[in-house]
Amino acid sequence: MADDHKPHFGHTKHGLAVHLHGHDHLRAASDAPWYAKVNAWLALKITKGVGTMWCAYVFAALDLLALPQAIQGGLYGMVQWTASFFLQLVLLSIIMVGQDGQSKASDARAAKTFEDTEVLIDRTDIHTEGGLKAILDEVQELRAQVTQLQTRSNG
Repeated sequence: MADDHKPHFGHTKHGLAVHLHGHDHLRAASDAPWYAKVNAWLALKITKGVGTMWCAYVFAALDLLALPQAIQGGLYGMVQWTASFFLQLVLLSIIMVGQDGQSKASDARAAKTFEDTEVLIDRTDIHTEGGLKAILDEVQELRAQVTQLQTRSNG
């Protein structure tokens, strides 16, 4: 594994790096050819740019330039303008903004689940202080007290 950038959540059982952010995967892909890195970097930049509300506003303004011609084309022109311009351009950016928000929420939930799982695993280890070890130590102490009381009552 040639990861130059340490993954936030370690690696999967198959050796894949688990990073907190998408751009971290680009830095970690040191074994990829140069053109694949450039393509991935460019795609990420374009996606971040198109997936903004500012881009949706720009697309909506551009769409409005074609609206007078669409109105002149009658019902067919309006349907075509709505489907080919407005829905494809403006809603594309709006959907990407919404998906980015959902993705961030999902990533946060996954990170919290990962951290909670680490705590659970740590607490169920019989050698970790404060987890099952503390309970087992208490059980051993109670067992010793019960044995001591039984010895006194029998003797």
